[in-house]
Formats: sequence, structure tokens, C-alpha cells
Amino acid sequence: MGTFRALLQEGTEILKKAGIGEAGLDAWLLLEYTSGKNRAWYYAHDCEEMESETAEKYLQLCRKRAEHVPLQHLTHRAFFMEYEFYVDENVLIPRQDTEVLVEIAGNLLKTRENPVILDMCTGSGCILISLLADKKDSFGVGVDVSSAALSVARRNAQAIGVSERAHLIESNLFSGEFFQGKDGNAPEKYDMLISNPPYIPTEEIRGLMEEVRLHDPVLALDGHRDGLYFYRMITRDAGRYLKPGGWLLYEIGCEQGSDVSAFMKQAGFTSVEVRQDLAGLDRVVLGQMPE
Repeated sequence: MGTFRALLQEGTEILKKAGIGEAGLDAWLLLEYTSGKNRAWYYAHDCEEMESETAEKYLQLCRKRAEHVPLQHLTHRAFFMEYEFYVDENVLIPRQDTEVLVEIAGNLLKTRENPVILDMCTGSGCILISLLADKKDSFGVGVDVSSAALSVARRNAQAIGVSERAHLIESNLFSGEFFQGKDGNAPEKYDMLISNPPYIPTEEIRGLMEEVRLHDPVLALDGHRDGLYFYRMITRDAGRYLKPGGWLLYEIGCEQGSDVSAFMKQAGFTSVEVRQDLAGLDRVVLGQMPE
């Protein structure tokens, strides 16, 4: 069907015509994914013919990307905190902004021995799994209302080698039996509760870019009317599940810092502060349970 160079050019043109912002990069990443060849190989062999089956698969993926299907959904690969995660249409694609949340959390856990982490709205598991992978004596619980998302998280926990320390459960926030102490035992207490919950106001979802609006799961985006529903609900009950001195951390939308900080202060959290991402935008709110 053509040489590697010709197919890369064709793929790039397909994406350019569709208005894909980084057409050349995406065309290359799809070529690398379908052929298994890296750049060093390509520069030495770009005039070689690509096998017809591989070429057809490549062009098919380019056409799907031209329909604004996210690149990560086509390759099922997303890189986060130096780890490779499997993703599909059932989970939010891990984003670089969220790495700020994980870095802050990791620093807070450094001095704690055998910390136990609760990740609410875990999705792909990227937050919890990254923390467990970096701190070998930690344990964690990841919670999501979506059984499909939890299947993805379990796959990632297994691939990254933390499945024995990650307990992934289906629950609508704290409503599931796991949290209710129905066996007569008190609920477990955690050193940290961390969450990147849905925080887009419902009416704003339709204005998002196509890759997000049409292909990310609405459950992972919709923060209800004002985008603050999950912060209210989680903060309201968080104190019941945190140890004295335990931390509550959220990723937030860049205009939600003051509201989420107020929720946490009203719930009795201390040392509440807002941290910024690399672009200087408010991205994380954290606070501590009184000792």
C-alpha cells in the first residue's frame, strides 16, 4: 500500500484536514503503535514498504482520530507519573494536571509508615496506583460507581504490580456496604482521602472539546448543577473515615478553590490551602483532620 514515509504523510494529511491540532505527532504515534517501529528504525527504513494489513489498520485508526476519537482510546495507552496505564471509553484519560495532586500527596505520605489511602472516584486507578507504586509500604482502597471503570483499574493495578495492595470496590461514594460497618466493626480509618471527582457543571459539558464531550464518560465529568456536588458530599463524610491528622486532597477546577476550601473549613479541617499547577492555575485543595 506504500512506504512508511508515504503512509505517515497520508495519515498526517488526514488529521490536518480534520483540524486535529497536533496532526503530525498523532499520525506518528499511531504509526508507532500499529507497526511497532520506533523513530530510530523509521529514519533508517522509511522507504520500506509497510505490510498491507498493517497499513490498512494504520489508516483506519487515522480516520477514527479524524473523527476526534481520543488518541489514547485508539492506542489504549496513557502515560501518567512515568507509568503506562490502559484506558478505554469507560474511564477519564489521565491528565498531566492531575500529576500535581499525586506529587503533593506523595510528599505528605513520605514520613508515614504503612499508610492507608482512600481514592474516591478512582476511574482508571491512576492516582491510587501511582501512589502505591511509589510507596512500597502503602495500601489503598479505590472506589468508583462504575463497574466498567473498576475493571480498567484492576487491569492497571495488575500491570503495574500493586494489585495485592489495592482493594477496588464498587460504591456510590460512601453508600456501599464496605463503608457502612454492617458487620459490626467500625469503619476503617485512612491516612489520606484523595479524589479527582467529576467537577464540570452540567451545563458546561456541551461546550467542551469533542474529544472530551463525546468520548469521555459523562459520569466522570458531570459535577451536577454547579460542579461542586461531589466536593460537598465527600467532605461531609470524610471525617468519619480519616485518622486524626489524616489528609483530604482534591483536584479542582481552576475557579473552585474558594468554594472547596470553605466546605473543608466548615467540616473542621485545618491547614486548608489551595495549590497551583504548572500553569499557575488553582488545581489542588488540601486540608488536615485535627490531631
